[in-house]
Amino acid sequence: MTRAVVPADLEGLVRAVGAALDGDGPPVAPVPVLADADPGDAALVLRTSGSTGAAREVVLSARALRASGDGTHARLGGPGHWLLTLPATHVAGVQVVARAHAGHGLTAAPPGAPFTADGFAALVRRAPRDGRRYVSLVPTQLHRLVAAAESGTDGGARGLDALCSLDAVLLGGAATPTALLRRARAAGARVVTTYGMTETCGGCVYDGVPLAGVRARLAGGSGVVELAGPVLADGYLGDDAATATAFRTDPDGSRWFRTSDLGRITGDDQPHLTVLGRADDVVVTGGVNVAPAAVEDVVAGVEGVGEVCVVGVPDPEWGQAVVAVVTLRGQAPSGRPGARPSDAPSARSSEAPPDLPGAIRRRVADRLGRAAAPRRVLVVTDLPRRGPGKVDRAAVARLAVGHDGA
Repeated sequence: MTRAVVPADLEGLVRAVGAALDGDGPPVAPVPVLADADPGDAALVLRTSGSTGAAREVVLSARALRASGDGTHARLGGPGHWLLTLPATHVAGVQVVARAHAGHGLTAAPPGAPFTADGFAALVRRAPRDGRRYVSLVPTQLHRLVAAAESGTDGGARGLDALCSLDAVLLGGAATPTALLRRARAAGARVVTTYGMTETCGGCVYDGVPLAGVRARLAGGSGVVELAGPVLADGYLGDDAATATAFRTDPDGSRWFRTSDLGRITGDDQPHLTVLGRADDVVVTGGVNVAPAAVEDVVAGVEGVGEVCVVGVPDPEWGQAVVAVVTLRGQAPSGRPGARPSDAPSARSSEAPPDLPGAIRRRVADRLGRAAAPRRVLVVTDLPRRGPGKVDRAAVARLAVGHDGA
């Protein structure tokens, strides 16, 4: 039986991924494989971050990874040198390694190092200056760079200048508040929002437009996003039932992956996909459906708010109550995204302006209606995270249940 190689360090991973992509090496798994199954001629076996429940192991072929890399470089203006700031145990980080193999090399931050503005500036200085240069970030990292510059934190200006010197900044892993995108782009950062998941070799829709060969549609009547194209995974290792449920083939032979996200598609000549949030995140309060992503986008525009996560918690009167858990803009971050265990509660902050909860409720009520206005606002020093820095909604919900808010 074929066994996936688990490299001991980043240098070994870079070599192993390159060999697998070139067809000269066995499948690569950044973390030990759990399933007792043969990955065959796969290039990568990646464990999902578990955002839809139990983590699964996704089988990615060299063909799919090459299609993803080629589509990315074509969209960005050509191959370039890649900067690695994300853990290479998840698809976002491993894809940087794969794209670097097909591009002009890789410069990596020290594994496990805290993500800071000064550290990011130093990483960019180490990268070659000739040719195009790219980086992939999660929204938390972009927030920290922008907030450090705006607050005058030591190294903040250097970090933002370094960001703006790059030819493209891919941003994915979670929804990005409109206010943060506006601030980053106004500063000169060439931010490209991405949407995708491990089953699609990472991001496959850039700024709402699918990469070459990728198609998006909405499942009939449900609004759930489905994706097709050469970037799709082969399936889940050792789990034929889950593979058959998630990946389906149409009568015309096209193969589709059903996501867990709700979306909207507009435009005829060039369809544009807007992701509205996860289907299972919708909060039903007083009989009204509230999309957390929409509330988060509005709350993030309130003066003084840093990061936001909106969840629903049990409520005897309303069924579920909308709760906004926020950090303060300019508040000292905890370091590398994902550094703290996801179930460790964040300390509450006592530095919030006294009218912040009221300002949040009024803004949301004005923009989205009274039902969407958070009934409680909890201000914390940081949000629980998982995987490559994604906010852990389940942990945030536990935090919201365990604390009273304003």
